Amino acid sequence: MAINPGVIARTGLELLGETGLDGLTMRLVADRLGVRAPTLYWHVKNKQHLLDAMAAVMFTDAIEGLRPPADAAAWPDWVATRARTLRKVLLRYRDGARVFAGTNLTGPDLPAAMELTLRVLLDAGFTLPDAARGFAAVLHYTVGHTIEEQARLGAGYEHNPYDPKALAEAFRPDLYPLAARAATEVFLGPDPDTDFDAGLDYILTGMAAKAGL
Repeated sequence: MAINPGVIARTGLELLGETGLDGLTMRLVADRLGVRAPTLYWHVKNKQHLLDAMAAVMFTDAIEGLRPPADAAAWPDWVATRARTLRKVLLRYRDGARVFAGTNLTGPDLPAAMELTLRVLLDAGFTLPDAARGFAAVLHYTVGHTIEEQARLGAGYEHNPYDPKALAEAFRPDLYPLAARAATEVFLGPDPDTDFDAGLDYILTGMAAKAGL
């Protein structure tokens, strides 16, 4: 197999299921590819560059087949679909959202997707500042929510502190009934898709109100 940044990045993503982000090393990636670690440095300079390449792969997968909506008024559904698709891609990999957060995406995919997104929102009636800030809020919410969602799996703990029984004990419903209900029924409820969509709807509603749409 020819070694290139894409192959290295996808190998890193495969290893996440075994090691998590904190356990992922350049040496482990090299071992999985059957090469010596210095070989990787011809393609990725260090672990941060590896994470950048892994994030780029996830981003490319998330925008595959991206097209503008047929009707500019359909922008809320279009933006929501983009957010759901990115979340779905990040959830494929253990710590996928943590890998994605704060990485430097290079290449043409990011500016091309951003240009299309801004054009969709401007065609719907947004100003450029409102379009840029609004979609940034959607993106940051999507990544942040998914980080929390993956953390709830408790992979780094011997006993998952997000287990419903553990949460009930931690929040003391006898003393803090509202906080306990919110933690177990809303924030960490049984349906993460509904939880995600509810927060997304708040942002999209706010964007529309800000733009007077």
